[in-house]
Amino acid sequence: MSITHEDAIRLLIIWLRQPDHGQYGSYGYEIYLPALLRTYLEEHGIHNFQQERHLQEMIPVFYDAAWDLCRRGILRPGVRGWNAQATADGASGNGYSITPFGRNWLDDAESDDFVPTEPERFAQMLAPYAGRFGTSFQERSQEAVRCYGAHAYLSCCVMCGAAAESILLGTAISKTDETTVLPLYNQSRGRGRVENLILGQVRQELREEYKGYMNLLKYWRDQASHGKAANISDNEAYTSIALLLRFALFVNDNCDELTSPREYGLHRAPFSPWCPS
Repeated sequence: MSITHEDAIRLLIIWLRQPDHGQYGSYGYEIYLPALLRTYLEEHGIHNFQQERHLQEMIPVFYDAAWDLCRRGILRPGVRGWNAQATADGASGNGYSITPFGRNWLDDAESDDFVPTEPERFAQMLAPYAGRFGTSFQERSQEAVRCYGAHAYLSCCVMCGAAAESILLGTAISKTDETTVLPLYNQSRGRGRVENLILGQVRQELREEYKGYMNLLKYWRDQASHGKAANISDNEAYTSIALLLRFALFVNDNCDELTSPREYGLHRAPFSPWCPS
């Protein structure tokens, strides 16, 4: 049976809510991987000696997935409480219990089992653009993904907006140079001035789509970073990451037109880290 890391995390979260150790028991742990996997294999028609080969192939993926949930603070290694039954096998990486944060996390994400895996997909899809949009984009986009995975939705939206501005600055610098862009950006209403520098006389369709991405990302970033209550939830944060990814794809696909210097008689920067000359 082929099991990916995302499959393993998804199954673990299902088992965290409704553990089924079958006839094997959990030995004092809330999650005991060998028992859960044997029960899972039996449900899929794999019995007796056939299970051993499948267990050897599958369980390393579940070790990695369980550690991922430990790293996020959702699980911890060990038994559920004092004097609970324990095994050397469980202490070697097969037995886990849910943390207080993990219980709150599971309640908060009850209608959304894919929450832990979606950030990983976004992170993988955003990563290739690090070389094109620069270190600033890489840091902020990956931080947004981590914030979303931790349910820090306000921070997620702030980081998405910051990553979008990294794309904005990178595009403008590729169109002119840093000595032109950075002083302009630091002026009053500098973000709008830089946008105008980029969009200039590009096609109306291209300009409207570009502004559509930036306006939504700016709205959630500004709402999240101000002192008043923002009431930003999972939906806004998820949409913000999705928009950031689409914005990166959009700018990448249209980089030649967006960075063409001809509208202002500008010269292109001698080196662009993300858009081909």
